[in-house]
Amino acid sequence: MSTLPREPNEDSRMQSFWMPGNYERTVRRTDQSFHACKDIMACFNERAKVEKQYAQQLSEWGSKWKAIVDARPLYGSLMRAWQCFFSSAERLSILHSSISQSLVTEEGDRVKSWQKDTFPKKIFCGFRETHENETGFARAQKPWAKRLGKLEKARGAYHKACHKEQIAIDRETQAKENTELSPEKLKKIQDAREKASVEKDKVREKYEKVLEDVTSYAPRYMEEMEAIFDQSQEEERKRISFLKQAFLSIHRHLDITNNESVKTVYSELHHTLTSISEADDLRWWKNNHGPGMPTDWPTIEEWIPPVKKPKNKKRDKKGQKDKPVMIGGVKVRALYNYVGEESDELSFKAGEVFLKVEEEDDQGWCRGMLDGGNDGFYPANYVEVVQ
Repeated sequence: MSTLPREPNEDSRMQSFWMPGNYERTVRRTDQSFHACKDIMACFNERAKVEKQYAQQLSEWGSKWKAIVDARPLYGSLMRAWQCFFSSAERLSILHSSISQSLVTEEGDRVKSWQKDTFPKKIFCGFRETHENETGFARAQKPWAKRLGKLEKARGAYHKACHKEQIAIDRETQAKENTELSPEKLKKIQDAREKASVEKDKVREKYEKVLEDVTSYAPRYMEEMEAIFDQSQEEERKRISFLKQAFLSIHRHLDITNNESVKTVYSELHHTLTSISEADDLRWWKNNHGPGMPTDWPTIEEWIPPVKKPKNKKRDKKGQKDKPVMIGGVKVRALYNYVGEESDELSFKAGEVFLKVEEEDDQGWCRGMLDGGNDGFYPANYVEVVQ
């Protein structure tokens, strides 16, 4: 129906047809098609005025010069040849006047009548098709949106529990290293860590149950949404098919010349019009605004511990030089992705293996070396030793 725009480069999941509210683009298509019909009628009504004005100008030109030529002392074939221009102009004037009338009374009225039948209005609700699509999509998506809300809440609770557990683990580690701490306090800290771990497992179990509910409901949700979408596609297919025929009919009125160069122009135009494909247009809409769009279905999002940044922005280079270097290094494996923020920091991906060449400093940083020879600092809690 309309010009196919270039899609913005945005997050595919949030822009997907399946996400709550994104069906509105398909719902609005009905209103956009209605306004497109009005534009088509206005466009070719203006072309009809051009044809009518041209017909009047040809007729006026022929009448003026025929009277002048009739008074001139010419005769024979030269006179007949000159007068033939004016008779041809009159015939062309009649032809262009007929084109103007056909564009208004035949094509314009046909599109207007079709528009009235195709876009019946529902009182206080706009077009009936728009209302039915809006109601159908909203009804089908309501249970899905509710489940997604519960999933987001469960995900937040799980990540919060992971964070609390990590804090408890860090406190326990520090307590074990503190020789002055009494056994009673150490036991209390260990109990707190165990409690945090148990709580995290419970919250994760709830998270998994909510995700399982979302995943099991997805097929039904997809079936209901696609059923409504297919109805909308069928109505749009009918509109595309009708306007294709309307354009071809208008073309037949305008294609009046036998001039080879003009034939070429109209041939190319005709080729473009006959290339209109319901299948290609519907396929494009489906892949960009419908079920064919890519999306990231919900999965478990693991918690990633925060990086403990050094209190001092600049590390003590002298102190690092005095620190003993580990001969041969120790192989470590990255637990998480990390992108270095400073020029002296390493960047790596989860699962990558490299060497630790210096022990952890008092701010939680180690020095390592990648396979390519690059060395730098990295957060110690982002790796584990390879056994």
